[in-house]
Amino acid sequence: MSETRPSGGASASTALHPSPVTPSQTVGPFFGYALPYEEGPRVVPAWRPDAVRVHGTVTDGAGEPVSDALVEIWQADENGAVPRRPGGRVRDGHGFSGFGRCATDPAGGYWFSTLKPGATGGGQAPYIAVLVFARGLLKPVFTRMYFPEDEAAHAADPLLAEFPADRRGTLIAERTGEREYRFDIRMQGERETVFLGF
Repeated sequence: MSETRPSGGASASTALHPSPVTPSQTVGPFFGYALPYEEGPRVVPAWRPDAVRVHGTVTDGAGEPVSDALVEIWQADENGAVPRRPGGRVRDGHGFSGFGRCATDPAGGYWFSTLKPGATGGGQAPYIAVLVFARGLLKPVFTRMYFPEDEAAHAADPLLAEFPADRRGTLIAERTGEREYRFDIRMQGERETVFLGF
């Protein structure tokens, strides 16, 4: 059997010469197998009197839940101090790493037991840095979650000031109970969450 390959430019895939796999074809929910771990969402134990629960859903451009994403948070402690020592995967209630990681469930849901951070200075309102890993993304996307009761601080926050009010709202969580916040992440479409470039 003879075979002819086109000359110049991209080559066509054939049985004897398949096209090479591109990075966009290999990106899949591999993080769902390697990165999540049982204690990942428990940044602090829920029994701590100052613990808060942060939860929400990750949805795609059609509003459908993203069931195999990974949500990661990084944050300061309650005094606004950014942890600079290595943290541990096992959370024993002592120390604070400021880091958490949670895989989404079949409904796109995630949750964390953590602390409400203090302001880190520079006029910034208290916030939690949020990363989302999802299929089709070569790199995670970055956003921030702010707290609704800090409205006065939001007015002075230099990052929030960059966005019009309707877009700014996608970065502010909803208070859903005592020491409980909901922060939904919309990857695309109407009311798409503001994502940050670095």
